[in-house]
Amino acid sequence: MENLNHLMFTWLNAPESPQGYALFAAVFLAEWLIWAVPIYLGVGWLVGDRRLRVSTLIASMSGLIGLVIAQALGSAWPHPRPFMMGMGHQLVAHVADASFPSDHLTLWWAVAFGTMTQRCTRSTGLAMALTGVAMAWARIYVGVHFPFDMLGALAVAGVSACLSWGLAPLYLSATYGLTQRIRLYLFSALIRRGWVRA
Repeated sequence: MENLNHLMFTWLNAPESPQGYALFAAVFLAEWLIWAVPIYLGVGWLVGDRRLRVSTLIASMSGLIGLVIAQALGSAWPHPRPFMMGMGHQLVAHVADASFPSDHLTLWWAVAFGTMTQRCTRSTGLAMALTGVAMAWARIYVGVHFPFDMLGALAVAGVSACLSWGLAPLYLSATYGLTQRIRLYLFSALIRRGWVRA
């Protein structure tokens, strides 16, 4: 299996002198697109209706569970990254830590799958999940992950979303009440002006 992992990496990793447009797209997808997650969750929590706020809380819990599982797996099995093994072409700087599973894709897909558990945001979650495929390619292309790191992230994200959805009765009511009180306290002036939904 490791040989297949390495072979797939050599197919997907960047050439020695990548084209400018491919390099730009890969770096954007690999390094910067992840910031769409906190922006989406923050905006949804701030201006969305109750259904959207519930969805963002479940998605946030899915992402949190996913990152905890990913960190545990990385500590239990610290698989090296390609550049730590002298493989491929590394196009972005990265700390030499465990590669499996990908934290980026675990968070992205866990939030996407968590978003898909709610009917009102299912299409948004599906779009995020599909975009994650491009992000996964980019993380391999720039030389910081193997393909199996992405498969691991996909599996962890699926488990995380199932847990966040299944355990929602245990945490959702209290979490929603707490975050709503914080929201009303922080943005009371904007709510009074009608700029932010109550």
